[in-house]
Amino acid sequence: MNSLFRTFVTLLGLLLLWQGIVWVFDLPPYILPAPDRVAVAFANNAALLLSEATVTVTEMLLGLLFGSLLGATAAITLLLSPVARRWLLPLLVASQAVPVFALAPLLVLWLGFGMASKVMMAVLVIFFPVAVALYDGLRRTDTGWLDLAQVMTAGAPQHRLRILLQIRVMAALPAFASGLKIAAAVAPIGAVIGEWVGASAGLGFRMLQANARVQTDLMFAALILLAVCAVALYASVDVATRRLLRWQADSHVPLSNS
Repeated sequence: MNSLFRTFVTLLGLLLLWQGIVWVFDLPPYILPAPDRVAVAFANNAALLLSEATVTVTEMLLGLLFGSLLGATAAITLLLSPVARRWLLPLLVASQAVPVFALAPLLVLWLGFGMASKVMMAVLVIFFPVAVALYDGLRRTDTGWLDLAQVMTAGAPQHRLRILLQIRVMAALPAFASGLKIAAAVAPIGAVIGEWVGASAGLGFRMLQANARVQTDLMFAALILLAVCAVALYASVDVATRRLLRWQADSHVPLSNS
């Protein structure tokens, strides 16, 4: 209840600040529309915006799914294969030096203006944080657990898969959960960048169309709806990972009762 109240007060404060800036600086609507104008624009275009949001959210969810699977596969491959660590790990790090925005036109050229190019852009953004977080978690498994497992199984090769799944992966789940939450936070970036470069639907596409027509109130309505979708995705992943890791106690100690 306190959390909901604080959220309400924060949102109300932001709206009042927004309205105050418009009043104090007497900004024209095409520069910064007032909150009420944005609300009217959303109400008048609710069906259109919700339809565009469905496209963007689908791109985000598919990107999160495939990016997480690809990142988890890469992390396990790096752990198990010294050859992969020598050859693939430097490539993964170097790939992050290329701005994702520079890759978007190529993906649109190769995969077209449909959903595939947007999902692939989201996968590229999501893949690295998941792979790095899980790989780091797998590498930092308590050596005492691994030594005990080796002794109990006499180092038998057929038990290596069980050690991986039941010890290393389970120990790395908190790190994997952190990677997933980062991925959920950046998923909208990949989807929207892809829509900006080339698309026929989505909130990013609608924002570009509204900007070109100087419909700033509609652009803000699409932006706020995108933010709501992004927060909802992050909150959903956070709740899911908390339930997945309910066996792990939260060691966070608040500094005060406030």
